[in-house]
Amino acid sequence: MEKHPLRWWALAVAVLAVLVDMIDNQIVAVALPTIQHQLGTGESALQWISAGYTLGFALTLITGGRLGDRYGRKRLFVLGMAVFTVSSLAAGTASDVGVLIAARIVQGIGSGLMVPQVLSFIFAEFDEAERPRAMTCYAAAFPLGGVAGPLLGGVLTEADLFGSGWRAIFLINLPIGALAVVGALLTMPTRPRTGGARLDLGGLTLLAAALFAIFYPLVQGRELGWPAWSIVLLVAAVPLLGLFALQQRALARRGGEPLNVPGLLRHRSLAAGQAVMFVVNTALGVFFVLTLHLQSGLGFSPLQAALTFVPATLGIVVGNVLAMQLAPRLGRVFTAAAIGVLLVGLAVIALLVGALSAALSGWALVAPVVVFGLGMGAVLNALFGTSMSEIRPDQAGSASGIMNTTVQLGTAAGIALSGTVFFSRLGEGSVAATVGALAVSVGLLAGGLVLTLALPARVPAERSRVPVGS
Repeated sequence: MEKHPLRWWALAVAVLAVLVDMIDNQIVAVALPTIQHQLGTGESALQWISAGYTLGFALTLITGGRLGDRYGRKRLFVLGMAVFTVSSLAAGTASDVGVLIAARIVQGIGSGLMVPQVLSFIFAEFDEAERPRAMTCYAAAFPLGGVAGPLLGGVLTEADLFGSGWRAIFLINLPIGALAVVGALLTMPTRPRTGGARLDLGGLTLLAAALFAIFYPLVQGRELGWPAWSIVLLVAAVPLLGLFALQQRALARRGGEPLNVPGLLRHRSLAAGQAVMFVVNTALGVFFVLTLHLQSGLGFSPLQAALTFVPATLGIVVGNVLAMQLAPRLGRVFTAAAIGVLLVGLAVIALLVGALSAALSGWALVAPVVVFGLGMGAVLNALFGTSMSEIRPDQAGSASGIMNTTVQLGTAAGIALSGTVFFSRLGEGSVAATVGALAVSVGLLAGGLVLTLALPARVPAERSRVPVGS
């Protein structure tokens, strides 16, 4: 296939879109107390504002790559970016919290349509000599967006541009989204569609129903006093997941194309890696609570709260470098050690929150936040490498979709779980509620340590450096 002359320009547009997605995933966290004050939202609404985006993203990621194969990567990228941009306008002009939550879910759907096309584009348009450089550009968007999101959210919320307040964190997407759409139309190649099987709408419906049965009562149940229907829904999630698994196997036997590609999860590295990854990302959801505590409990400004977590960037960078060098040689021992570092960082943060109480400052948290970032960068990089270690190149897209979905679902579960713990103990004070949520996350990481025993002992070095993510 002839190389597209504008492929590097197209890559710049694609990476910009991924960067915007990562920023928007994180940008809302520091603005939540301001949104709550101005819109008069309930506590569960704050969880939905954060988790709604990741849930919409997770569900669409499952089919986004296949839609790109069926209808064209360029077409799906432009559609996803357009949906994301229009829903950003809806979020920025929302008059009530219901509209804001719906807009956040649609934003996630737009990202879920757009982001899978980027990895497919890189594998299709760049040869083996160029691909490592292209993948480095792609991978750089994730830590950069993760840091820029909270910081930009703090700056924009506090700056109150043109009296827009928190709305600016969504409205800033409009010019960037328009630029990305025009850039994609001008630079991305239009390739023949590869077709593909029909989308597994039955499987998607069952999975969505199971996720609803888990997340809706988990977020709303405490605020409503745990009515009987909330318990029934949680219990119903188990048979719904069972039906989903049976439906996937039956579809594969009939020659269809299920959401869960047949045979992929038979690889020990991928299946065990996803279990550990889900637990780790669920534990990381506690930063939703920490942000609320710093602002609502201790009176930090949005910018101060954002700056408190910036030192984690240093740890993330060092952790990534260590993982690339050591994870292939040490295997699951390195992954377990990284989780241990992450656990220590969170435990020290919990001790400082409890011991210093109202005297807690951003300076006091610098060291444990760096340790936390070190563990996070190391463990996620190691888990991505482990999960991909037995995957063939032609399975990379499907495996990437599974991993990205796991990350998003873990994040949403973490926000729901830590938020439920926090708000249920808020009557005891913000400090006790925050320490309780942190303790749950520490317990989850301890469970993750145990799960690392299921990981393969070693990871082939040549397979461990495939950057994946969102």
